[in-house]
Amino acid sequence: MKIQNLTIGMSVRHPQYGIGTVRTISEQTAEVRFSDTLRTVDPDLGGLMPAEPGMSVSGLDQPLGQFVESIVEKVVERLGVEKPDAVVAELAVRWQRGKVVLHPSDPSLQTKEVPLEVLFHKIVGIRNQLRVLEQKINAHTVMTDADKVEMQQYVSRCYGSLTTFNLLFKNKEGQFSSKSE
Repeated sequence: MKIQNLTIGMSVRHPQYGIGTVRTISEQTAEVRFSDTLRTVDPDLGGLMPAEPGMSVSGLDQPLGQFVESIVEKVVERLGVEKPDAVVAELAVRWQRGKVVLHPSDPSLQTKEVPLEVLFHKIVGIRNQLRVLEQKINAHTVMTDADKVEMQQYVSRCYGSLTTFNLLFKNKEGQFSSKSE
C-alpha cells in the first residue's frame, strides 16, 4: 500500500499485527495502533492493506456537487428526515394557517396559541425520530431478537398514541399506525 493512500483514522490490516488504526503519517512511515500497541510501519514494505472497503469515483458524467447532492437526498429520504417546507405540504389544506389554543383552567392565566404548522412540524419530527429509532433497534448487533421485539412494541405503542394527530395529514401514507411500519 502506498503512503499516499493512507489517511489518519483509516482502518488497516497488517499480516503480522492484525487490524489497526492509522494515528500519524510521515513522509515514509505511519504510526498505527494495533490493539494496545503503537507501531511504526512502512506501508510500502510492511504489507499494509485497507481493512475496510474503499471507493473511488472516476469518469463522472455529472459535476461532483450534483453527485454528492443526489447521495445526500437519498440518505435523507431513507432516514425519513424531511425538509421543513415539505412538512407543511403534508398538512391537510383545512388546517393550514390554523392554530391550536390552550386554555388553562385558571382564568387569570394567559392562553397559549401555537400555529398548526409548528405543531405539525413537531409531530412529523417525532415520527422521523421514531423511524430512526426503529432502524437502530433492528440493526442493533448486541440486542437479542426478543429484546428487539420488545423494544419494537414500545415504538408501535408510541405510533398508536400519535394516531390522534392523523386528522392533520393530507395523505393517508403519512399518518401514524400502531402496526409495525
